[in-house]
Amino acid sequence: MSTATETTAASAGLRGVVAAQSAIGDVNGEEGILIYQGYNIHDLAENSTFEEVIYLLWNGRLPKAGELEDLQNQLRANYEAPAEVIELLRSFPKDADPMDVLRTSVSALDFYDKDGHGTDREHALKAAIKLTAQIGTLVAAWERIRTGKEVIAPDKSLSIAENFLYMIRGERAEADEARIFDIALILHADHELNASTFTTRVIAGTLADVYGAVTGGIAALAGPLHGGANTNVMKMLLEIGDIDKIEPWLDEALAAKRKVMGIGHAVYKTEDPRATWLRKFSRQMGEKKGEMKWFEMSEKLEKLMHEKKGMYPNVDFYSASAYYLMGIPLDQYTPIFALSRISGWTGHILEQYGNNKLIRPRAEYIGERDLKYTPINER
Repeated sequence: MSTATETTAASAGLRGVVAAQSAIGDVNGEEGILIYQGYNIHDLAENSTFEEVIYLLWNGRLPKAGELEDLQNQLRANYEAPAEVIELLRSFPKDADPMDVLRTSVSALDFYDKDGHGTDREHALKAAIKLTAQIGTLVAAWERIRTGKEVIAPDKSLSIAENFLYMIRGERAEADEARIFDIALILHADHELNASTFTTRVIAGTLADVYGAVTGGIAALAGPLHGGANTNVMKMLLEIGDIDKIEPWLDEALAAKRKVMGIGHAVYKTEDPRATWLRKFSRQMGEKKGEMKWFEMSEKLEKLMHEKKGMYPNVDFYSASAYYLMGIPLDQYTPIFALSRISGWTGHILEQYGNNKLIRPRAEYIGERDLKYTPINER
């Protein structure tokens, strides 16, 4: 056993430290490969649906037709959030940050799920279904409430992606746009032990309930170095304003050692495979809306950053302009991230419960030793 005087090697940000064994997802940063339960993200994005990916992350395999239909039915049956939670949303300040609203309202859902504290697989899976079904309802409801519009009830005939766009806009999305959004949800579903997923596993490791673990995940995702990055990418593009201003802006930013949002990743040393798809979607949305400016600015900024710094875009870089052209408010980008990542979070929570051990790492103590207490009148 370690003694108080022993020191152990510490890794800043736990870089390179293996903190858990998991079958859910894997990231190969050197080769730019992301897999979910053995399936390459490109294969899933090309062929799958978000609901199929949810089943995969929770069960370790793709569903058969009847299993997928059963999951879809369960999710759709739970789309509607408790009326009390919608009323709670109405009481919040209209200028409240959407991630703060989501964190609080998800925590409140716990009150209305009488079996929500169970950590056995049966009860935890039921809570995961409810949370996955209702998180989009909460995000859309808050957008309607804060802008003085009527809340739109979920449509149980629609997929999660279709239903979210319907609830936030008040009209159904065209098929191509709904498919783009569905794939975007697939791309954001899991990313191994990122900050928010690790947070959910630490909380679940104490045998706290699913709602508490997910609430902690949302709090972690809200940080600008995690889920908040895509919002800041779009703010950056709006600040630059024009493609001709990109290079002087970038030179000034690099000289000032200012972080260029959406470029670079803690794990990937080559292109983030999710960025490959989102670049395509940014272009498609630009063509669809007849507004190529944001894609062209992003493309030029990406090229210059690679030339000057050898860095690649991450998942946030092109998702920003794609969502912007869908008409989604900037501060709702991170809640949409949560709408997707709930599938990965709950998959990891289920896995943690299934083979649980309290997560309790050590810290390398670097403070003083052997100090003696001094009475307050002698300090």
